[in-house]
Amino acid sequence: MTQAFDIVILGGGTGGYIAAIRAAQLGKTVAVVERSKLGGTCLHRGCIPSKTLLRSAELYATMRQSEDYGIEADSVRLNFAKVQSRKLSIVEQLHKGVQYLMKKHNIQVYYGIGRIIGPSIFSPRSGSVSVEQEDGEIVTLVPDKLIIATGSRPREISGMEIDGIHVLSSDHALELEELPASMIIVGGGVIGVEWASMLADFGAQVTVIEYAPNILPAEDADISKEMERLLKKRGVQIMTNAQLLPESVRIDGGQVLLSIASGAKTKQLQADKILLSVGRQANVEGIGLESTDVKLDNGVIRVNDHMQTTESHIYAIGDVNGGLQLAHVAGHEGIVAVEHACGLRPDAFAAHQVPRCVYTRPEAASIGWTQAQAEAQGYDVKIGRFPFSAVGKALVHGDTDGFVKVIADKQTNDILGVHMIGPHVTDYISEAALAQLLDATPWEVGHSIHAHPTLSEALGEAMLAVDGRAIGI
Repeated sequence: MTQAFDIVILGGGTGGYIAAIRAAQLGKTVAVVERSKLGGTCLHRGCIPSKTLLRSAELYATMRQSEDYGIEADSVRLNFAKVQSRKLSIVEQLHKGVQYLMKKHNIQVYYGIGRIIGPSIFSPRSGSVSVEQEDGEIVTLVPDKLIIATGSRPREISGMEIDGIHVLSSDHALELEELPASMIIVGGGVIGVEWASMLADFGAQVTVIEYAPNILPAEDADISKEMERLLKKRGVQIMTNAQLLPESVRIDGGQVLLSIASGAKTKQLQADKILLSVGRQANVEGIGLESTDVKLDNGVIRVNDHMQTTESHIYAIGDVNGGLQLAHVAGHEGIVAVEHACGLRPDAFAAHQVPRCVYTRPEAASIGWTQAQAEAQGYDVKIGRFPFSAVGKALVHGDTDGFVKVIADKQTNDILGVHMIGPHVTDYISEAALAQLLDATPWEVGHSIHAHPTLSEALGEAMLAVDGRAIGI
């Protein structure tokens, strides 16, 4: 069977289904090919389930400190089975929502394994998709434009087997039926520190091993240092400038034993389980790229600022193109790709305008350049900082750790970067994103009225602090 569509999207994750909806809004006939469940990694194995667990961990930690708020509780008991049950119910509710959106917009979904095929009797160019559906039937989808949105998977370490029992990926960790008493996390990036924060709040002993000099190495140095300080304060052991020796990993008496190297020294560690959190790898294998002239660079699909590959009618969005591996990036790239494919003139994707969030306790959020990046590009910078310890709402919340840091250009007064660590900062990083998009100055943001008492006052004060005009400190 052969079906023709204006746009076919290979992959029904966040980027894929958002692209499909936008294409349908523009009056196009659309098909999505999904091998598993709509929603992809973010909904089923990433953002949503992990943040649901993090919320339970945060609440558990807060309840154990209830006396600080004048509430005397005899005991607080964790029922991890119910924690996991709540996670599943939230994921399923959102999954049904995505399915509803596909029906609402008359988007045809084909469940099965899709492969791109070369020129054929159906199309003189590559880009058609052969789908082996769940019932064994094969259908060929012939699009005018193809969008590849096949996502990524957890990266592995050569010579080290992930068995899902003792050595876990983040996919396995989300399905734990019981919490381990101890965990070694290999990798101190976003996923690694989120799991460290969560497990520490659940009462586990956690060790983080990071190859770089700092955890969260992609973030501003001041944020990385503060995050390390606060995690250590909660009992998390952090070892930076450290490298796992994969050949040393072994199981003995239900414990995982391993060695790490730091300079000329070697240290032995042990825990109930290991979580590998060393990045993600693009899903480019087995999708038929060899039938096209689409080019790869270092294992990811090469694209331009409008998500076009080296074949102009084929686009690639999300993790598969090697950009920022964030669900909201995939969704935005999907909109850019569709609008460009439909002959509109969307703004080119700008990575430095993407907000980045870390859902630890406390949270971290940022947008734009770090101080080191800005200075490396030749900017003469000025810095404004404001601590949450001077914010009334933070005192009310009982969470005063952290600060807001604003980086601006001395010459033009442009906002170059905003970096925050503190309570619920992921909820108001969008104010900084809007300010950057509209080319606002720190003075303009600082003089916009921030309601009192709110946590966002810290952002307004930090903007004023750039020119030494903060009121509250």
